[in-house]
Amino acid sequence: MEEINMTEINMAEKKVAVLGTGIIGTPVARHLREHFAVRVWNRTRAKAEPLAAFDGITLCDTAADAVAGADVIVTVLKDGPAVREAMEAAAPGLAEGVVWVQLSTVGVDAIDELAKFADERGLVLYDAPVLGTKQPAENAQLVVLASGPRAAGEHAEAARLVFDAIGGRTLWVSDEPGAASRLKLALNSYVFTLTHGAAESLALAKGFGLDPALVVEAIAGGPLDSAYFRAKTAAMLADDYATSFSVSNSVKDAELVVAAAESVGVAADVGAAGLRRFRRAAEAGHGDKDMAASYLAGPGGGGA
Repeated sequence: MEEINMTEINMAEKKVAVLGTGIIGTPVARHLREHFAVRVWNRTRAKAEPLAAFDGITLCDTAADAVAGADVIVTVLKDGPAVREAMEAAAPGLAEGVVWVQLSTVGVDAIDELAKFADERGLVLYDAPVLGTKQPAENAQLVVLASGPRAAGEHAEAARLVFDAIGGRTLWVSDEPGAASRLKLALNSYVFTLTHGAAESLALAKGFGLDPALVVEAIAGGPLDSAYFRAKTAAMLADDYATSFSVSNSVKDAELVVAAAESVGVAADVGAAGLRRFRRAAEAGHGDKDMAASYLAGPGGGGA
């Protein structure tokens, strides 16, 4: 006889509100409908409308309508101010004891402000930025960096079910919200370094009059190789910058990294240089492209 998971049955009766249906929020909402009744809201309604085709998902005209009666609120928005604005708009529908899973990369100052907001309204906050972009989100293979009350009974179970639905792995960082957002900045520093390193290496080969594909060929299969390196260099070589994570968002996150580093006395020399490179790419008109467009940040574009 098949074992019945009573926790899963109880959670299936619960409602989740997803605020933000961008590149990450849209697949998050789709995966959550397998476990919850889902209501979604996006400031630009047209971006949320494709989700109306999925059973178990209801579109809402306002953030307050989306969160009214919800057991779990999931925020997946661009930055701290956008999250705060959405939650303020949702305030008329908020109730004490609701679980708030905050997936956005918001930085140190903003997560502290959001934690205060949660305390003032009696929300149970799980600070849970994710590592991964479009494809991992589509495949429910995000890495969830979680901080929040692990021993909070049904609240913690609801948060874990959200994490399991959208991610391939959850790393619990701390019982205190804020720690995960800090770790996310450290990880973003590494991701940006890899991106710029690949872009500059290919650009340098091109500047020498060599085929930049030779860089990839030399690294292939060796200790410097990685799936990330392959994906980003493939995009650069093909001049295909379909957005998984945009240059504009990279500027935002790199600014958060540099500011946070300064606040704790760390000299983020590489991070500051990377931020300048992302800004050049954005100023050259590549802001909406994938961050692999770091390759286009050189004079004349194309890394030249």
